[in-house]
Amino acid sequence: MLDIRIKRRLGGFALDAAFRSESGVTALFGRSGSGKTTVVNAIAGLVRPDEGAITVNGVCLFDAARGIDLPVEQRRIGYVFQDGRLFPHLTVRANLRYGYELAKPAARQVGFDHVVGLLGLEALLERRPGNLSGGEKQRVAIGRALLASPRLLLMDEPLAALDQARKREVLRYIAALHKEISVPIVYVSHAVEEVVQLAETVVLMADGRVVASGAVGQVMGRADLRAQGVAFEGGTVIEARVAAYDPTYNLATLDFDGGQLKAPDIAAAVGEFVRVRIRARDIAIALTEPADISVLNVLHGSVLDVVAGDDARAVVRVKVGATVLTSRITRYSAERLQLTPGRAVCVLVKAVSLN
Repeated sequence: MLDIRIKRRLGGFALDAAFRSESGVTALFGRSGSGKTTVVNAIAGLVRPDEGAITVNGVCLFDAARGIDLPVEQRRIGYVFQDGRLFPHLTVRANLRYGYELAKPAARQVGFDHVVGLLGLEALLERRPGNLSGGEKQRVAIGRALLASPRLLLMDEPLAALDQARKREVLRYIAALHKEISVPIVYVSHAVEEVVQLAETVVLMADGRVVASGAVGQVMGRADLRAQGVAFEGGTVIEARVAAYDPTYNLATLDFDGGQLKAPDIAAAVGEFVRVRIRARDIAIALTEPADISVLNVLHGSVLDVVAGDDARAVVRVKVGATVLTSRITRYSAERLQLTPGRAVCVLVKAVSLN
């Protein structure tokens, strides 16, 4: 359990953040300058809030009212930065052992060999950081932080300095990591695909405040956030299983509670579960199933509700099986198609639009 209630003024910037989350991965999501890094630095003890309290798994790390402010070394917080910050003069093994020796023997939660195997570091142990790729360095940095047996692991945009291929590589390791090791993670990012793949809880930040927090599907599906000044477009997050893969066209078939979707570039094997995000603007609506079109995904459902905005747009929610899809279309189209609750419709989703 993570319970954050803090305020901090830094020059002209005012942070006022409050949220709670359970175990698993909590993503702090928002554009640069929204206050994400200030929050994690406060958790780590690198920034002292002016007001509030910070509690991790029942342990109070900071409470301004009660005068509690645990030193950094007593907080047992692991921190993975953008650049890894490995010791360049030490081998990978020595970097990892440094983290391992930081933890008292009685407090050690994971074994050295377990972490090495989990992060695929066996072949790197005798190499030095200067001979590692960016993705390899980040995996070592994550391993070093884990081996210190933290009560919480902070990751501040750990993939920001990597190219797309390395991002996918490290992202898969992080996804496997939090499933096997019961250490809660606070993951800072402004990349939607990272948040959708990893997080159980999302805390959306803008201008130093928490705009929304909750389950990943709930927050990432909200279509009203742009009206609150957030540079983020809502959509739908679907939990799906890879049912088949066509290597000729690099297309996966995904089963979800509402039908099937075709999607390209799915980095998962048949039988694995993935999360797919569909932006509201990428969903079109038709009254009958169209023929001879390039769109591969045509789903059948019924309109739940229609919310017209003050501008030219309207938000239409469609129930497809047990899944609710959110579409953003023009008010003109909603009225022309006479979209009302209960009306049967077809939902059209381009395969290339899926994240």
